[in-house]
Amino acid sequence: MFDLDSDFIPSGGASSLSSEPEVTSSATYLSSVSNTPKVSPKSVSDKSSLEDYLASVSAIVCLSHLRWDFVYQRPQHLLSRFAKHTRLFFFEEPYFYDNAQPRLEMQERENGRVTVVVAHLPNGLTPQESDAKQAEMLNEFMADHDLEKTVFWYYTPMALEISRQFNPALVVFDVMDELSAFKFAPPRLVELEAELMAKADVVFTGGQSLYEAKKDRHKEVYAFPSSIDKAHFAQARQPQADPADQANIPHPRMGFFGVVDERFDIELLREVALARPEWQFVIIGPVVKIDPAVLPSSENIHYLGGKSYQELPSYLAGWDVAMLLFAHNESTKYISPTKTPEYLAAGKPVVSTSIRDVVRPYGEQNLVQIADGAQAFEAALEKALVQKEDKNWLRRTDDYLTGISWDKTWQNMVRLMQCISKEKRAQQPAASIK
Repeated sequence: MFDLDSDFIPSGGASSLSSEPEVTSSATYLSSVSNTPKVSPKSVSDKSSLEDYLASVSAIVCLSHLRWDFVYQRPQHLLSRFAKHTRLFFFEEPYFYDNAQPRLEMQERENGRVTVVVAHLPNGLTPQESDAKQAEMLNEFMADHDLEKTVFWYYTPMALEISRQFNPALVVFDVMDELSAFKFAPPRLVELEAELMAKADVVFTGGQSLYEAKKDRHKEVYAFPSSIDKAHFAQARQPQADPADQANIPHPRMGFFGVVDERFDIELLREVALARPEWQFVIIGPVVKIDPAVLPSSENIHYLGGKSYQELPSYLAGWDVAMLLFAHNESTKYISPTKTPEYLAAGKPVVSTSIRDVVRPYGEQNLVQIADGAQAFEAALEKALVQKEDKNWLRRTDDYLTGISWDKTWQNMVRLMQCISKEKRAQQPAASIK
């Protein structure tokens, strides 16, 4: 049976189903959101009903463009919760290297609850040959593991090239980002997304902007914006020793954690750091898809590299202000940064560029300072340095954060999956399920 407790902490023993009141994705974030889930609390939201549904799912097979060990974010938060109740197979993109013998490697994560599966393939294969070999191995994998009543959970439409032959019990497309707008996006991505939209039984989006972009393309589209593990990031509010690589950096410190890629506003960081040499800028995260040589280099900018999810609160604890340094381009048009509520849960004032899903609701509720351009961003950082002493701001922030958690997000997703699965079975009682 489920334990009813506080927010689930990765690798911890907390619960997957919270006793907190149900909060729909629309009510949590914006009163104007129109995609209120159709699930009736009386029909499917009770604990035993959800328990029965999850027990009926033999496995979740996730096909992802991200690696499990890259950055702990939306996929890990959601799938870790499923893994407490059913088998979870997380398929990553393949590794290519010389003389590789085609095979599937399996490694356990989350105390054995998650199985990460990755194909090893030789260099030199064409995309078609690579897809064919992966499809062959996936066919064998599914047969070997006797996966009936399986849920396929997609993060990338590209995975259809190796999996379209299956007819799972339920197909979920969790649209985390507008991948077609990202640097080096495969040309076929848009075409394959249309195919996945037709195949999916339900579509979740990682933010309100993505919901608005996708809502007319499928009859079952629901917004589930970024959420938080409040208890995890609230650790940053407690006095603690600085990590060794941050300890000697003077104050005030302006911090950012996340992937440093084409979404990161390099020039904004360069200009603000130049204008305020007495401020220290701490950048945590891997640098991908851009040349590290283009990043601004000065004595008051400190690149500390990637850190584990467990380490982040200790770094946040030593910051004075947290930043969302996002450029305005195609790759940021629909993002809903998970780090926004995480920064706030840590009790840190936040300054962000005018990313739509940060402005609405965080900027509109005066929880986050919004500014574009170096001068405005600098002025907003000045305000944020004072705001950290504002107890009224912190109280309003905490009041807002009580309405969101990954537990609630996950529970509402499960409710929708259960409801749609029930309708699907009623409409297609004789359908074969692989």
